[in-house]
Amino acid sequence: MRIGFLHSLIRKDEKLLLEELNAREDIELVQIDDREMAVSLESGPMPEVDIVLERCINHYRALHALKLFESAGIPCINTSQVADICGSKFSTSLALKDHNVPQPDVRIAFTEESALQAIEEMGYPVVLKPAVGSWGRLLTKVNDRNAAESVLEHKTVLGTYHHSVFYIQEYIEKGGRDIRSFVVGDTCVAAIYRTSDHWITNTARGAIASNCPVTDEIAQISLAAAKAVGGGILAIDLFETPKGLLVNEVNYTMEFKNSIAPTGVNIPGKIVDYVVAVGRGEIHV
Repeated sequence: MRIGFLHSLIRKDEKLLLEELNAREDIELVQIDDREMAVSLESGPMPEVDIVLERCINHYRALHALKLFESAGIPCINTSQVADICGSKFSTSLALKDHNVPQPDVRIAFTEESALQAIEEMGYPVVLKPAVGSWGRLLTKVNDRNAAESVLEHKTVLGTYHHSVFYIQEYIEKGGRDIRSFVVGDTCVAAIYRTSDHWITNTARGAIASNCPVTDEIAQISLAAAKAVGGGILAIDLFETPKGLLVNEVNYTMEFKNSIAPTGVNIPGKIVDYVVAVGRGEIHV
């Protein structure tokens, strides 16, 4: 089987996946650097592969490259549809709502005035997030009206499309930690607690990862969230609340390097097993 490994920079996560792919005797690995792609719409993407595993850093490169491969009849993990939904916090929230997956209250606004009104109605604090983004960047916890007015003005003046829509999320007091679960196909293979003194608990921002037992509740909501966005290989960020778990975000190019040791789960091995099964037609995406 010829597996295309679509990537840009090779980070620790990608190194672990490449090691796993190279260890399999039944796999011919074809590395595809998105920075070197120049594709004809007539001839399609090259080289020819049986399936593509996407590990790009840039969302828009990933989305468009996946569409090119899929147009040539090559299955991709994850699909362009999943990338499109997960690449937008608004689209993710909408998909969760449509599938009745519990999440924090979210408001979408298009002007400073309507955003301020929505924040006032929700009550402080709230979290303002960019519609597209990762690693906990450009998140703002807004504690009062003065802060809201200042942040909304800054976003408007910045003027890029990232800031032309206001994604406003209810602030959840999470007691210094949240949960990240890992879904591969129809299984929640592992989960970690991410603990930090900061209100942002991304490991990319210094949070500490520790094992979180995969309970029935964690597995159920994680698989429901994964199904809502189209399924595949996904990381689900969860908040613990007195009313149960809530889905914060769904990540389609998930990072797992800090989660292998605390969970004891060979996550890259699980990923490669899934890719091979899809490539053989044993699983349909």
